[in-house]
Amino acid sequence: MAAQITLRKLAGSYAIARLEPADRIPAWADGEGFVSISRTEDELSIACRNERVPSGIKQDGGWTCYKFQGPFAFGETGIVLSVIRPLSENGIGIFVVSTFDGDHLLVKTADEPKARELLQAAGHTVL
Repeated sequence: MAAQITLRKLAGSYAIARLEPADRIPAWADGEGFVSISRTEDELSIACRNERVPSGIKQDGGWTCYKFQGPFAFGETGIVLSVIRPLSENGIGIFVVSTFDGDHLLVKTADEPKARELLQAAGHTVL
């Protein structure tokens, strides 16, 4: 049986920005709301509130963010899969970020009503 998760919608609209891999972490990245900063050999990726990303920065805006209400043990399996499966099987694009204490799901704001419906139909609670 798939895990049943409670997800809490966070305030605001989010963007995912892409900078060059050697760029410094910009001051605009930090602030209210969910922030995730990841660096790979290919890019510096920043997820944060949409209004903080300056124009001229490569970005994809208009995302809604949900926080999985945990905590979940590191060894607990199927948590993220139980949430993303009904979305991906129905053509809803997602962006998932895991942190030490939890997980965050971002869906395009235009898809948010359908995503909420699919999540609830799968047995999840959306606050």
